[in-house]
Amino acid sequence: MKRDINELVAKIRDLEAELEEKLIERRRDLEYKWSHGRAVFSREVKERQRKLKISAGRFFATSGFWEILTSPFIYAVTIPLILLDIFASAFQAVCFRVYGIRQVKRREYVVFDRHRLAYLNVLQKINCTYCAYANGVLAYVQEIASRTEQYWCPIKHAERVKGAHKRYNAFLEYGDVASYPDSLQEQRKVLKAENEDD
Repeated sequence: MKRDINELVAKIRDLEAELEEKLIERRRDLEYKWSHGRAVFSREVKERQRKLKISAGRFFATSGFWEILTSPFIYAVTIPLILLDIFASAFQAVCFRVYGIRQVKRREYVVFDRHRLAYLNVLQKINCTYCAYANGVLAYVQEIASRTEQYWCPIKHAERVKGAHKRYNAFLEYGDVASYPDSLQEQRKVLKAENEDD
């Protein structure tokens, strides 16, 4: 049974790699290239984008009343997100060193690049920056939490979990007490071996 699950996980990873190749092809269709770690559009593509830009005033004027009214609630979440970001970073800086676990690279999760898109106005760029930060921090923290879970408690839940992290499928089945001690040590070895892969 475990072999079948491992084979399915391997197939999923292969499909993810194939999907990434298709996304790279799609990016070529959108006419940007990578230069010094950044997506760069040609001058003519940027000019076409600028022609599609809606002014900030028009954007604000066409926003719905409820959208404007709820925006302070959205941006108020920035404070707990910053605190979460700080505490998660401090947690892994201390604990992961002690456990011998590779630290999560924040820059791989919290990415700011949408502000360079010529077709976005200043309000849209602010919104995109907020969303990039919020979703990036949550993904970053989820990866920190998943490594912590793999180290301390790599056991699946009895109930199906929506949105489970990528490590979850390799965890021990719920109630498999006979395999627990060895599986826990094996999960830790796998996690520590990730240090050597870098």
